[in-house]
Amino acid sequence: MKKWMKRLAVIGASLLAAVTLAACGKSSSSSSPQLVKKGTITVGLEGTYAPYSYREHGKLTGFEVDLARALAKKMGYKVKFVPTKWDSLIAGVGSHKFDMAINNIAMTSARKKAYLFSTPYIYSKTALIMKKDNTTIKNVNDIKGKKIAAATGTANADNVKKFGGQNVSSDDFATAMALIRQGRVQAAMNSKEAFLYYQRTNNASDLKAITVPTNKIPSQPIGILMAKNNKALKTKVDKALKELRKDGTLKRLSEKYFKENITDK
Repeated sequence: MKKWMKRLAVIGASLLAAVTLAACGKSSSSSSPQLVKKGTITVGLEGTYAPYSYREHGKLTGFEVDLARALAKKMGYKVKFVPTKWDSLIAGVGSHKFDMAINNIAMTSARKKAYLFSTPYIYSKTALIMKKDNTTIKNVNDIKGKKIAAATGTANADNVKKFGGQNVSSDDFATAMALIRQGRVQAAMNSKEAFLYYQRTNNASDLKAITVPTNKIPSQPIGILMAKNNKALKTKVDKALKELRKDGTLKRLSEKYFKENITDK
């Protein structure tokens, strides 16, 4: 009898230890950010979308590149960039190819269901970009039945469809501008800020942009996209973003690349 009692006591102690270890392991994983590489935040971006992220003399630069570097520093991490085409960017977060995507990604309700977003770091306005001599499009309602360039899977593509336009997919901003010049589309729907930068840094006197009023398409809150199960990373990112907003870093970077502050609502 005593022998059986002793065995039961040993089994009970073993089970208690196993449960305790499992609980500790669960607590540790849920309270610590899940990273592709320890001590480094791996960031997915296009690298072809000036002034958000692009290459200058072969090196990645831009508003979101500088933001990611400042963010990593605040969080105590290194940063690694993984240039990726738009159509694979969001899926790359879901497949753990990288920890987050920072690429002017609008915080749509559909994306919020499948992914986590940080608090917004900029608020983007929409523009219709077209040839300077285009007189057929005066407002967003005029795109009905017309071919409009916008990247598939973006909020811009959704809005083209919403206003009755025929979406023609463009891999990047430069491709969209080429489609306009070639006459393959009547216009492109994209970020107002991206066009202003493009106009300043390229020979774009043949193009113009019409800003879509916010009562037609509201300014879009833009956030950092992360995996749904990575709440600890979101908490850490939000804290760092709050500090970067408070110390003026967000405003300074915005004025550097956009010549105005687009980080406030």
